[in-house]
Amino acid sequence: MASSNDLKNGMVLKIEGQLWAVIEFQHVKPGKGPAFVRTKLRSVISGKVVDKTFNAGAKIETANVDRRDMQYLYNDGSGYVFMDASDFDQLSVPAEVVGDVANFLLENQNATVALHEGSALYVELPPSVVLEITYTEPGLQGDRSTGGSKPATLETGYQIQVPLFIENNTRVKVDTRTGDYLGRVND
Repeated sequence: MASSNDLKNGMVLKIEGQLWAVIEFQHVKPGKGPAFVRTKLRSVISGKVVDKTFNAGAKIETANVDRRDMQYLYNDGSGYVFMDASDFDQLSVPAEVVGDVANFLLENQNATVALHEGSALYVELPPSVVLEITYTEPGLQGDRSTGGSKPATLETGYQIQVPLFIENNTRVKVDTRTGDYLGRVND
C-alpha cells in the first residue's frame, strides 16, 4: 500500500482488480477545501487512458511489476518466445499481449517485458527501430519534389508510408509507437 502523495510516473496501481500505470500526476492544494491528487492513468491491459482524482494521503494499492530486458527468439505459432539474458529462462508471451509491437519485432532483438505475478502484461520496444524495406514501388522521376509518400513493406511484413525517393533494400528508422517513417539509415 502507498499513499496518494507517493505517486510517481510509471508506477503501477491496482484499482478495482485492474492494473493502471500512472502517466502523469499533479498535487493540487486549492485555496478552499482539502488537497487532492489529479492523475492520468493508462490501463496496462487495454491501453485505455482515464483521469482519476484521489484525496491527499489516501491509501492506494500498488502492484509489483517486474520489468525485464529480454531477447526475442522466435514465434512458435501460439506465442512469441523471449529469453531472459541474465539467466537464459525462456518465456512464451501470447500474441494478444505482444499486440502491435509484433509489427516491429525481429529475431534476436531486445525488448522490455513487464511481468506481474509470473504473467506477461506488455512488451515494450525502444522508441525507434531500424528495419529494411523489402518492397516498394519505384518512385517516378519528377515525383521527388512533391513531398508525397507511397506504401512500403518492412522486413517484418508491416506496411508503412515512406517518401517517394525510398527504394527496395533501404534501411529506415521507424517510430515503434506510431509506425511513422523517421528517416533513412546509412550504414
